[in-house]
Amino acid sequence: MKIKYNKKRNTAFVYEALIREGTSAILQGDHDRKSTVVKLIKKHFGPNSILYKDLQCYQSLYESQNLPKEQCAKIIREARLQKRILDPHGIFLRQTDLIKDVNKEIEPSVFNNFVPNYKSLANIYQMFSHQTDPKSTVILEELVIEHMSRVEDEEPSQEIDSMVVESFISKFNTKYDEKLLSEQKTLLNLYISSFVDNSLELKMFLNEELCRLKNELNKSKDNEHIAPDDQMLTKTAQIIEKLESYKNAQADQNMLLTILKVQQLVGEINNDANSN
Repeated sequence: MKIKYNKKRNTAFVYEALIREGTSAILQGDHDRKSTVVKLIKKHFGPNSILYKDLQCYQSLYESQNLPKEQCAKIIREARLQKRILDPHGIFLRQTDLIKDVNKEIEPSVFNNFVPNYKSLANIYQMFSHQTDPKSTVILEELVIEHMSRVEDEEPSQEIDSMVVESFISKFNTKYDEKLLSEQKTLLNLYISSFVDNSLELKMFLNEELCRLKNELNKSKDNEHIAPDDQMLTKTAQIIEKLESYKNAQADQNMLLTILKVQQLVGEINNDANSN
């Protein structure tokens, strides 16, 4: 029998909900709300905090994709071992502080933010719990392995808690979830989470993404709409030069917004090329 699930006590869910809140704040240009979200992430998920160590146990499972099932099973065993080492009472107290801060400094609706991997996080939470019986634990572990071994471009499950969907529909980030390109969503999420992981994942993504964008823009010079237009060619060269200047720069919000615009531009150029 599965235990009663309280998403506010799921460290990974609250972290992901905060990431979505920060992303929404950036898109709305709400700098105060973004700063508040970043402050809470730094405060409660600092590298030496117990919530960060708890989060790592979750992330080793829900962020792993397209892995062999045997390897998934080994990662789960190690994650459960690391999870058992953590003080459950200490986690509970820090979660209580985090919930209070979210309610007071942002708003309770943060906990209603749509998190795409909501169901997977719930499965991991219950699999980790000592209150879950052995049979359910094995079933949950199989579900987690199935998620970890899934190919990345496979369509995500549409089976999501109805209350989460209902509350999400009224949120700002509903509109953007449909309009943003996948690479834009990735960039925004990594930017917010960079305040916890010292920008490691963000830096790796930017290295690849800046290279991709420059290549796409260089190819666009042969586009039938751009090639004959000297002004368009000049602007394209200026954008490439701007991206080149970001190579060793520290990521900030201005850089982020520029790259988002270039991602949109490249997406539109490619769509036009494909339609022709």
